[in-house]
Amino acid sequence: MPNFSNAPAGHRPAGKRIFPLSADQREAAQAWVDFGERTPSKPRSASSVVLLKDSPGGLQTFMTYRPGNSPLGLVAFPGGTIEAADDDVTDWAGPSPAQWAKAMGTSDVDVAKRHVVAAIRETFEETGILLAGPDASSLVEGVSGPEWMKAREAIAAQDITFASVLERRGLVLRTDLLKPLSHWLSPDFAHRRFDTRYFAAAAPVNQEPQLLSSKGVWGRWVCAADILAGRATTGLGDEIGLDTTTGLTLGELVVPGVEIILEKLGAARGCIAYLNHKRPINEYQPELVSEPDGTFELEVQASPASEGAACRER
Repeated sequence: MPNFSNAPAGHRPAGKRIFPLSADQREAAQAWVDFGERTPSKPRSASSVVLLKDSPGGLQTFMTYRPGNSPLGLVAFPGGTIEAADDDVTDWAGPSPAQWAKAMGTSDVDVAKRHVVAAIRETFEETGILLAGPDASSLVEGVSGPEWMKAREAIAAQDITFASVLERRGLVLRTDLLKPLSHWLSPDFAHRRFDTRYFAAAAPVNQEPQLLSSKGVWGRWVCAADILAGRATTGLGDEIGLDTTTGLTLGELVVPGVEIILEKLGAARGCIAYLNHKRPINEYQPELVSEPDGTFELEVQASPASEGAACRER
């Protein structure tokens, strides 16, 4: 059955959150309703990493602009789809793939492994942050030079594999530096759908994000609390300054999963508290809601923003 409800605003069960649709989503939603019940397109598996660091103003995370109407949103954390070559990565440190499957709430060990590899690969490809090292207790340094950028560009173009870069430099994945966060499915009506696993990781002190030369448009460390304080304004979209972002509010730039993660970051005491918080890996899927005036919104069952916070709701 398609996810669709005509429950009017103000009469929804407790704990439900409402989010706006982007222009492309509104067209897809209208087509979904006009043509009646349809089979949702198969989602592509994806991973996204919330990079974290502390600052005097609160917890910061690295966000980038994503062109091409990505299911991850116009503005998102580093991430992307799983690739076949992710299976080639075998040099592994940290929890085993079976342990990762358990932590992620799945019985499919291979799927869990691919999500973890894709998370580290996409973060390296898009930001240059590499969660890998010569052994299980160290982290690679000096990854900002031209040779590293050349490797990132080649991985992005699929001219070489991530596994070959690791092998050539004698590096193993530091999967112990990742923490699983949540599991999000794109709405049924969306033309392009992702099955996304979100992870978190503290930014290595000896590495700084650098956008990919060929694809980078905008990206920077943002303070979650500041971004949320201006969520009703168009400040972030205007800062990026593209036709696709100017004049848009936070809710129009990011998908619900990103906005909810930002809320939890904004409420957290700091990086260590957030990463050490014990959380269930919930699966979320926004549901299409019809308003009385014929417009559409997205509805999500979401928990309070209390992960790693100084004051938790009882």
